[in-house]
Amino acid sequence: MRILLLGLVLLGLIGLLAELTLLEHYASVWQAVPLVALGLALGSALAVARRPSRGSVQALRLTMALLVVTGALGIWLHFDENRGFERELSPDTAGLALIWMAMRGATPLLAPGAFVQLGLLGLIVGYDHPALRRPARREAVSVEEEER
Repeated sequence: MRILLLGLVLLGLIGLLAELTLLEHYASVWQAVPLVALGLALGSALAVARRPSRGSVQALRLTMALLVVTGALGIWLHFDENRGFERELSPDTAGLALIWMAMRGATPLLAPGAFVQLGLLGLIVGYDHPALRRPARREAVSVEEEER
């Protein structure tokens, strides 16, 4: 099951990278942040798919947490951009009316939620991963047992 979930994460990462690239989502530093986060996440996911190790799984977990934070920040930034645009169009609008208009604005408010979903899915992949388990310590063999 873990490998299937990792496959979904990889598919989602590649799809989001392609979509943001096609949308030219790199006009500013803030727009480049999701591309960097996706690139790091893709690298760590590929490393786990190729050869899971303690380090690669920890990197996966870190980059997946980064995706969750990036997605939450993206939702806020999309909302803030829409709110600013709506204020320019209708300076007298405020309160709940402004919030409602910003939620339905041109910049898709919930699109960065895909980052949150992928990040959480990736965290499930890394949860209690076998590569994170420490190998059992060999108990010291007594001299008596060696003589037998």
